[in-house]
Amino acid sequence: MTAQDRTNLMLRALKGISATDFFKTADITGYKREQLAEVFDTSLKTFQRYEREQKKLNPQDSEKVLKIMALFQKDEGVFGSADAFRRWMDKPAFDLDGQVPFDLLHTSGGTNLIMDEVTRIEFGDLA
Repeated sequence: MTAQDRTNLMLRALKGISATDFFKTADITGYKREQLAEVFDTSLKTFQRYEREQKKLNPQDSEKVLKIMALFQKDEGVFGSADAFRRWMDKPAFDLDGQVPFDLLHTSGGTNLIMDEVTRIEFGDLA
């Protein structure tokens, strides 16, 4: 992700994004909606209510949705398929101190670590 991409992501997040984008992201990731809602420490019912009421997400949740979406849109080029990427996301990763990447999605910093690791894998920098 370039500096310009990161800037654009932050500007979008500050404005807030639609709750519908949460559901689009869940579909992209292939995870269950309830499972992804846990990453936001928010119930699925809350996201459904926000969508029904056409509410925007707060900047923090907007940022998280946008980062997760960007991460999963990059996956197929690096891992060959969305399924292969999800398998990687669900197993402890050596270069992430043995942490399960999916668990790191709870924080923006954790999502950044995953994105950095995927970039290293993409360019063959596994050392």
